[in-house]
Amino acid sequence: MCKMAQRFTFYFCFILSLQTLNSFIVVIRANESNQDVKIEVTFLPENCSQKAKRGDMLNAHYDGYLAKDGSQFYCSRSTNTGYPHWFVLGVGEVIKGLDLGLDGMCPGEKRKVTVPPSLAYGEKGKGPVPPNSTVVFEVELLHITRGPRSIEAFKEIDIDNDKALTKEEIKEYLKMEAKKLNTQKDESYFDDVVADVFHKNDHNADGTLSLKEYNVYGHDEL
Repeated sequence: MCKMAQRFTFYFCFILSLQTLNSFIVVIRANESNQDVKIEVTFLPENCSQKAKRGDMLNAHYDGYLAKDGSQFYCSRSTNTGYPHWFVLGVGEVIKGLDLGLDGMCPGEKRKVTVPPSLAYGEKGKGPVPPNSTVVFEVELLHITRGPRSIEAFKEIDIDNDKALTKEEIKEYLKMEAKKLNTQKDESYFDDVVADVFHKNDHNADGTLSLKEYNVYGHDEL
């Protein structure tokens, strides 16, 4: 049984891969850490042409376990709603290890991602996760949709075509994407995401985002 949902954080860099039998094992090293994220691809669909990249919106189920004893601390299928989660990859909506570990994943793919403490919940831990814990996530990716950081998305969000995005326009776009995925989120969730986007990108504090501020061209500074 799952216990409680977690809230997560962000960043990424370098890939080394190797194939064994029918599964793939990938090791990713983050710039700021000497520890690695280990990825095992447990199922890969025949058609894997669409791959997740930074800024894409993902819809996934995932279960979290403590590496030391295999005890489960989270699973999306047993939360109050039981719906898969949707989130934007690479912007800190999940722990750093998952932002790294889900990059390049395709719909229908399943992965086992082992994350060291420095890229998970750190020295303090969180909720049922003790301090300095290595954690393992079993992830099934269901859908990928174009994230809110592409130029195509900017044009879709910019309803009045004035080349500037308001908070209301971004919020409505996120709601529309959630509806497409048949995913339910509280109003406060959308407010929090929009507030975070503006906090990080509205550099001139005018209450709107230009193409440059919305970071269409430079995803690394999301």
